[in-house]
Amino acid sequence: MGHNIHFNERTGKHSFFSVKQPAWHKLGKVVENYPTSKEAIQFAGLDYEVVKAPLFTKREGIGDGENGPDNSSTEIPVPDQFATMRTDTQKVFGVVGKDYGIVQNRDAFSFFDAIIKEGKGVKYETAGALGEGERVFITAKLPDGILVGKEDLIEQYLFLTTSHDGTGSIMAAFTPIRVVCQNTLNAAFQRKTNVVRIRHTSGAKERLQLAHRLMGLVTETGANLETVFNRWAKVKIKDKEVKRLIELALAPNRDTLDNLYRGEYDKVSTAFKNQCEEAFAYAMMGDAQLLPSTEGTVFGTYNAVTGYFQNVRRFKSEQDKTRSILLGGTAQLKGQKAFDLCADFVDRGAKILVHK
Repeated sequence: MGHNIHFNERTGKHSFFSVKQPAWHKLGKVVENYPTSKEAIQFAGLDYEVVKAPLFTKREGIGDGENGPDNSSTEIPVPDQFATMRTDTQKVFGVVGKDYGIVQNRDAFSFFDAIIKEGKGVKYETAGALGEGERVFITAKLPDGILVGKEDLIEQYLFLTTSHDGTGSIMAAFTPIRVVCQNTLNAAFQRKTNVVRIRHTSGAKERLQLAHRLMGLVTETGANLETVFNRWAKVKIKDKEVKRLIELALAPNRDTLDNLYRGEYDKVSTAFKNQCEEAFAYAMMGDAQLLPSTEGTVFGTYNAVTGYFQNVRRFKSEQDKTRSILLGGTAQLKGQKAFDLCADFVDRGAKILVHK
């Protein structure tokens, strides 16, 4: 699998660090102690500046004049439009308007420091830049985990990201990760979001208020998920029901879903059938069923769908995988669908698998 960790040709280093754990693809710097934000910026190669540069277009010479061909060109400024550019490599990330506020990496980390301080025991663990450095990500580990049964540990993280290409706001998301298979379980509970978004134009006071809001959200969501997952781990589910739930969760569109409910499998694509078979095989034999507390339960079924995307499905690059799992892509959407279906199954029983 290819990676998309940024490599800085000027310094000869990859933009990534990880605490104690091996860095992605053995790239970047591994550190033994949890760093301060200033150290994290340096470890991850994020100590670069981003500026808004004016945009120009060219007007070429028009036709032939009295003195021969006019080969001149004139630069014309593009009003209210700017390029975001990394100053050390001169890489252009995107085009933004006049009101777009650049948040330097050090300032983004400074905001995250407020979260770390608020969390009492929350510590930075990994950080890096994707692509040419247009997207920066940071993960911070919370001190307490979620325990499902007696042995199934889910560690709690904050996934923090900002971009310099004008495509998104600063985002902080509560992201639980199941230790046994490194499976991200970042579902929203009862339509309550697990994400806080901060506009690039927001000030320091607003960011601090959002940091407080995020930590409150984390505390509430973590407690709710611990209750939900432990309940799911006690609810048994038959193999044929597991397969059916996987099909409903992975259905790519309404037509496929309608065909499934009507039992018209001949109208369902071979690619979709293969995807479901792979996810079902993972549920039966893979990491999703590694622990006794998980086997044959609704919690194991939920892990079958989320784990399929993270441990079975192939992606073109690590950036595509990250985008799919953490930034609103297919894996995250299907994981949320599986979460909702599992919640419905526990509340209403197997009838949800045969009726709309």
